[in-house]
Amino acid sequence: MTFKAAILLFRREDATHEQFAQWWLGQHQPLARQLPGLRRAVFNVVQQPGEGDPDGIAELWFDSREAFDAAYASEIGAQVVADSMANVSARRRLFVDEHAVHGG
Repeated sequence: MTFKAAILLFRREDATHEQFAQWWLGQHQPLARQLPGLRRAVFNVVQQPGEGDPDGIAELWFDSREAFDAAYASEIGAQVVADSMANVSARRRLFVDEHAVHGG
């Protein structure tokens, strides 16, 4: 059993959804892939987000909550957080139990 975090990201007010997606997939994604202990990552760009909706949802898998915490306590983790906070208005981290119901 692995540990999964879902992170909801909301673009800055001065950025378009397209600018958010370009930054997230082009600049942030290569940085986030370097998190120590990261087992799997999926970046979901929300199609036409409505009022109050996130622009992106990241899914990150680690061996444990401790491995997640250690990754974000690392130097690269600090860079990932700094890059996020410079480019989003808010981020919400959710720790979830995944229950595949089909094809997983």
